[in-house]
Order: sequence, then C-alpha cells, then structure tokens
Amino acid sequence: MTQSNPRIPALLTDKVAIVTGASRGLGAQIAGQMAAAGARVCVNYLNSKEAADQVVAGIIAAGGQAFAYQADVSDLAQMQALAAEVVTRYGRIDILVNNALPSYQFNPSADYTSIETVKWAHFSQQLDGIVKGAVNTVQAVLPQMKAQKMGKIINISTNLVYNPVVTYYDYTTAKSALIGLTRNLAAELGQYGIRVNLLAGGLLQTTDASRLTTEEVFDYIATTTPLRKATSVADFANSVLLMASDLSLAITGQSIAVDGGLTMP
Repeated sequence: MTQSNPRIPALLTDKVAIVTGASRGLGAQIAGQMAAAGARVCVNYLNSKEAADQVVAGIIAAGGQAFAYQADVSDLAQMQALAAEVVTRYGRIDILVNNALPSYQFNPSADYTSIETVKWAHFSQQLDGIVKGAVNTVQAVLPQMKAQKMGKIINISTNLVYNPVVTYYDYTTAKSALIGLTRNLAAELGQYGIRVNLLAGGLLQTTDASRLTTEEVFDYIATTTPLRKATSVADFANSVLLMASDLSLAITGQSIAVDGGLTMP
C-alpha cells in the first residue's frame, strides 16, 4: 500500500517510466507517485504478481496508467523483452528507476556484517542483483532513449555508503558500485541527452526493510538529523520525481543523499 500524497504536481505528464522492483515498499511508492504526476508506468516485479497487480489497480483507480510486467533484472533478455513491451504499449521510454533489490535481511548480527565471517557468495548475490541488474536495465532501454535523444536514469542506493553505521559488507559494497556506474553512464550518455543520477536513502519510515524498526530508533534518527525527522517513503519518492522531471535537466552524474541531512557527502 502506497502512502497518499495529494499534493503531487503534474511534473511527468506524458512521460513513460519503468520502475524495477515496484510491487511493494519504496518501488511501489515511486510507481504510484510517478503515475500521480502524470507518467505512464511499467511496474516491474520478480515474484510478487499479486502485489504488483494491486499497485497497478491502485494507480488505475486513481486515474493513472500502468501495467505490471514480470522480469528478472539479472537476465538481460528478460529486461530487453520488458523494454520492448513498454515501447509497444506506450511508444517511448523516458525514465528508468533502478530500484530492484535482491532478497536481504538487515540483521546487525548476521554473518555478513563482519569481514571475518562474510562470504564471497554474499557479495556475488548482491552484485548480481544490484549492479548487474542495473547494467542490464540500462542496456535494455538505451536504444530507445538514444533514438529519442533524451532519458532519465535514476539509481537507488543507500546512505550506508557514506556512513556505514552497520557494516553490511555485501549490500553496501554493491550499492557503492552504483556510484561509479552512475558517473560513468552520465559521462558517456550525456551526449545523447540522457541524464543519470543516484539517490541514496537512509532508513525510511516505513518500508518492508524497516517494518521491524521501533519508534525509539526512528526518534533517535530524528534527533540526529538536521530536519529533526526521519525521511518518509513518500518524501523519498518525491525526490525521485524531481530527478525524473524536466526541473533537473542540468543535473547529471550526481550522488545525492535523501536523508534529511543525516549524511552530507
């Protein structure tokens, strides 16, 4: 269920967006707010068909346009098929949000939080899902974006890359790699009118990943953040809208923390 945000301006009228990992949590919120801002949205999912269909139903009920599409971001052929379906339905691809995340448990006492116990298999799973997934999606949408001579690619990361308060070696390393990928993509693709940026969130209130987080923890985050509040899922999604819209045409190659100033990279 996405959080309501009735004040979303029509920043994305007639734009076409793909949001990976959009069946629930942050991805669902981004898809919903993009549709509310006027975009036609492809809600990508891997396993959660029912949840993805619910996201689409909510968008349509609110007067928006969307469809769900099952595809594994770690498989290039599947992402190329997804991109082809989006073009068939909507005629173009303007926005790609790389949000998909491999299955992960944010457990501070897990064996992947120590360099003495983390295994390379932990790294491989996260690198395949996060970095390989982003490379595949970019390669899939690139022909259409180049033909249009415009596009927005937004990679979703974490502020743990700036401040590893918990040493999730595998997850943070893969998310850090997105920074390098973002900068290289921006440098190469700018000549085609394609902007590439990264948004790094903190502990968001509230997603599947933070559903077990106590109010005391959120209160502590608020006291250490300049804005004195934890960042909501809706607020983070609004930052994605900004980067996806024409208001950010002069911004590319940037890695921006969206955490109320908790980190200042």
